[in-house]
Amino acid sequence: MLYQALKKNIQKNIQISDKDLNHISRFFKPQHIKKKEFLLTQGSIFKYEGFVLEGCFRVFTIDKKGNENTLYFAAKDWWLMDIDSFMNQTPSHLNIQALEDSEVLLINRTEKLALYEALPIVEKLFRVMSQKALVSWQRRLIRNQCETAKSRYLHFSNTYPTIASKLTDKQIASYLGITHEFLSKIKKQS
Repeated sequence: MLYQALKKNIQKNIQISDKDLNHISRFFKPQHIKKKEFLLTQGSIFKYEGFVLEGCFRVFTIDKKGNENTLYFAAKDWWLMDIDSFMNQTPSHLNIQALEDSEVLLINRTEKLALYEALPIVEKLFRVMSQKALVSWQRRLIRNQCETAKSRYLHFSNTYPTIASKLTDKQIASYLGITHEFLSKIKKQS
């Protein structure tokens, strides 16, 4: 039962046998992360990729001035990753923090590479997922370059209402690349 959400997520991306799904699932380990706990901090190496079963996480950086810049949020049925740190085993530029008590399934790099060898379809799975993530990042970049802050806010709150309802205005403003005060003005106009 614990792995049903992971299996459904995989099946949304590729056609795969139940036998292979069960094999893949065995490589993921459940972990409880408490509210405000960090799964990753800047400067450390990300040892896992994770699939969120319950809860919500914020993936962000802190710049030299101490400002937080949110890259994305990961709620139920989302993946958590710092692909650069995970694959290249380099210090991360990211922080991953639980915004509420959360449950995740984690896979480490060694196990993921072993899965690639054991089941070639796993490489297809992560290629498809990587392509979808790249499309999403590209669309976000275009929105950030071409749309107003108000339009970006409306897109975020309409596209991700469940996530938006879990966040503070400061966290949303950090994601949108605007100040908390400017977000307050936008919300008053909406």
